[in-house]
Amino acid sequence: MAFFAETADGVVINVRAQPRSSKAGIDGILGDAVKIRIRSAPVDGKANRELVETVADAFGLPKSRVVLKSGETSKTKRILLLGVVAEKVKGVLNDTFGKG
Repeated sequence: MAFFAETADGVVINVRAQPRSSKAGIDGILGDAVKIRIRSAPVDGKANRELVETVADAFGLPKSRVVLKSGETSKTKRILLLGVVAEKVKGVLNDTFGKG
């Protein structure tokens, strides 16, 4: 799939963050990225911290296993899910919105 790639360390997901949303969570696939809503504004790293928490919750991971690889100041980011395999990503996305 274009929005994630399996690596030796885990799975890297392309993410499109939508800050200042009314609710947090995975919202679908937007082109080659997973759209994730977060409540925080992109100020002082708050949005990135909430994004990591939201992804960790969605995939049942501790926050320490969710690493922001690139895009710290952009809405488009790359996130590494340490120790996760592609099948888990597909399963979570299927459970969340029926695609994957």
